[in-house]
Amino acid sequence: MKRALQLIVLLPLAAIGLALAVANRANVVVSFDPFSSDTAGQLQAPLFVVLILAVMFGVVLGSLATWFAQGKHRRALRDLRVEAARLREDARHLNV
Repeated sequence: MKRALQLIVLLPLAAIGLALAVANRANVVVSFDPFSSDTAGQLQAPLFVVLILAVMFGVVLGSLATWFAQGKHRRALRDLRVEAARLREDARHLNV
């Protein structure tokens, strides 16, 4: 069921993405310095490449933010696992 739902959602998204990539092949200028008219801080690439790179950058940035935000939960889980192992060992010694 889950696999079928993924196909129903991802297949149209892939088709739309492919159509946008084919339709937006024209080169665009991306400027990394908005205050200068110098061409040294500019990149010229097809629009679909710029969009794909922007989405990839956003995914990586969001993943890093999530990973750092969940650090306290991972640390608490690690501490609880150590404590559970210690309590199991104590219980094992009491049963002997």
